[in-house]
Amino acid sequence: MKASMTKVAVAVSVALMASAVSAKNFTPAVVYDQAGKFDKSFNEMAYKGAERFKKETKMNYREGQIANEAQKEQVLRNLARKDADVIVAVGFSFTQAVETVAKEFPKVKFTLIDSVAKGDNVQNIVFKEQEGSFLVGIAAAEASKSKKVGFIGGMDFPLIRAFGCGYAQGAKYDNKAVEVFQNMTGTTPQAFNDPARGTELAKSQFDRGADVVFAAAGGTGIGVYQAAKDAKKFAIGVDSNQNYVQPGTMLTSMVKRVDNAVYGAFKSAQDGSWKAGVTVLGLKEGGVDWALDSFNRKLISPAVEKKIKDARNEIIAGKIQVVDYRANNSCPVQ
Repeated sequence: MKASMTKVAVAVSVALMASAVSAKNFTPAVVYDQAGKFDKSFNEMAYKGAERFKKETKMNYREGQIANEAQKEQVLRNLARKDADVIVAVGFSFTQAVETVAKEFPKVKFTLIDSVAKGDNVQNIVFKEQEGSFLVGIAAAEASKSKKVGFIGGMDFPLIRAFGCGYAQGAKYDNKAVEVFQNMTGTTPQAFNDPARGTELAKSQFDRGADVVFAAAGGTGIGVYQAAKDAKKFAIGVDSNQNYVQPGTMLTSMVKRVDNAVYGAFKSAQDGSWKAGVTVLGLKEGGVDWALDSFNRKLISPAVEKKIKDARNEIIAGKIQVVDYRANNSCPVQ
């Protein structure tokens, strides 16, 4: 009897040790784009997701940072060679690099955020940006006294156009008479890291009569928010909750839960539930939303809050259909 119990105890001990080693050896990684993990926007949300995983599991993760576009494949390969179990690439610009490197390392899991790459070991996470943008469009129309609101995008391509289109639909849903100005910062990824240009474009829209401007432009948005503060106008943040950046003139933020995407990729790779393919996150899935907190509470009346929440519920229920610009590369409203 004692011998039998001893064997069981040894078996349990060995199993526990194996489990501990397996957990200890699990290595996730995240790669940020040129804007860096402290861009107060898209990349910083990814960082927060990785940090949440680290805090919860007590496991470290590896990081990669590109200094220029040519380094994408190199950084991904370096992490794969260091036995990373899952590598999260933050941003659409990694699409081709992920496709290429994933083929070279079929045993490594790759998660791409904001685009779709091919590969049996590639997980793609994309968002319904138009739905969250619709909600902040309502907020903009309600706050605007001139009935002229603006949108400033980063790089001019369909993903960013989807933000602007959703925003315009929300503003027009609230008030058909609202005029929406739209400008894009540039045609390369550098457009997401040009605060000076953001300031210039915001001033131009304010000069045309806009009194609320939504920036979906990464680090470029910092210049937009400063211009709004200087002009005593309103700005709307993007990706992370940026209400704190310029409190008093930040009307709200269109939150894109990149943190949940990174955390989920790490967690699912750890517990074995990670799956390749495409996952789409909208309001219903908790992928996008609008931000209401102590920094902008005084700027959003109870009546406006109710109007936004009602629209949010109707989008989730399918009663309001927000058109995705990417479906036909066109927007139903201007």
